[in-house]
Amino acid sequence: MYTTSHVNLPANAREQLVDLLNTLLASAIDLHWQIKQAHWNIRGKHFISRHELFDDLAKHAREQADSFAERAGTLGGYAEGTIRLATQNSLLPEYDLEAVDGDAHMRALVDRFARYAASIRDGIQRSEALKDPVTVDLLTQSLGDVELDLWFLESHLTGENRPGAPRSRKDRDAGTSSHA
Repeated sequence: MYTTSHVNLPANAREQLVDLLNTLLASAIDLHWQIKQAHWNIRGKHFISRHELFDDLAKHAREQADSFAERAGTLGGYAEGTIRLATQNSLLPEYDLEAVDGDAHMRALVDRFARYAASIRDGIQRSEALKDPVTVDLLTQSLGDVELDLWFLESHLTGENRPGAPRSRKDRDAGTSSHA
């Protein structure tokens, strides 16, 4: 631990929570810059609406990173938030540098947001096991925000462009998938 903390949790629990928060911090920083990658490189239909949406989403990821770092500090930990540490510790895969058109960026970001949401959900369970309701609340609020952002992204994709999209009635009746 970095500093003394009088938060009423055992030191071992605080250490585990700080590790968890630093992993989420790294992923939030990585997500922020992956969103900016899409923002800078998006082309095609609906350019301006997606360009602006990506700015909003990047702001949300940056705010989440700040919250994770501040909670780690509250618990007596050291927030590991440099770009180099983020790339080493992020749970997200590298951004798809082949993505250029709007739908390719949307699919790449949907994937990243889904993975990020899953890691936060896992963090909620771990925080519950460590009996830290404050971190649970922080992560629950963050998860709600991330899932809302994910819905905004998914709403830009329709039919075969949406990952995991239900098949059309015609495809179901024919026993084929529109994603094959």
